Amino acid sequence: MEVKRIVKYAAEAGKLILENGGETYRVEDTIRNIGYAYGLKVVDSFVTPTGIMISCSEDGEETYSMIKRVSQRTVNLEVIRRVNALSRRIGEEKPSIDEVKQELENIKNIESYSSTTTFLFSALAAGVFCLLYGGVWQDFLVATLLGGIINLLSKALSWLSLTSFLTNVIGGALCIVFGSVSTYLEIGQNADKISIGGIMLLVPGLAITNAMRDLIAGDLVSGMSRAMEAFFIAIAIAVGAAIAYKLSYI
Repeated sequence: MEVKRIVKYAAEAGKLILENGGETYRVEDTIRNIGYAYGLKVVDSFVTPTGIMISCSEDGEETYSMIKRVSQRTVNLEVIRRVNALSRRIGEEKPSIDEVKQELENIKNIESYSSTTTFLFSALAAGVFCLLYGGVWQDFLVATLLGGIINLLSKALSWLSLTSFLTNVIGGALCIVFGSVSTYLEIGQNADKISIGGIMLLVPGLAITNAMRDLIAGDLVSGMSRAMEAFFIAIAIAVGAAIAYKLSYI
């Protein structure tokens, strides 16, 4: 029973990292560290962006296995930091399994940033990107509004359980329409700069970074999966932008 609990909570720790934007190698290292810290002789894991498979043995003969399905992913670096800290603490102090269970529950219940905070910083990020790409202050204000709208739209579409592909298609189209309409009404000056400011919020930067990191580390399946995910997100944004751009000239 103790081995089963070790496997269970090692898988849970890995799942938390993967769900919150962590790399594949970090998940495997965490699972391995926890297993070896509690005396397991064999700790093997295979991690992909959507699942974790673990096989462990206490004596090298009887094997315990577990599969964890990862169905949702977001970005919360505080969760990753806390799980890493717990993994190091397990290696140094070897707390009881009950303590590990309680700490994982505490990490699960960490509150993310409030809706107001994410709205404000999404808006600010879009405005700053607009300036970086050559927009003027008038464009900055319009792009800031666009960033806030994209944040609200993403949450609304997520609540409706719409696929990420369609969410990015709609987001890309909205950026083009918003930029064109704002310049037509002479609220903004550069439609392209305003649209780029909004689109930058949709660009899969973390997926691209993790894909490269996994490929360099030799995790080919995970790296290719993340790279394909980033590729299709980019395609979705481009499709939405192209449709809106084409319709605006009909």
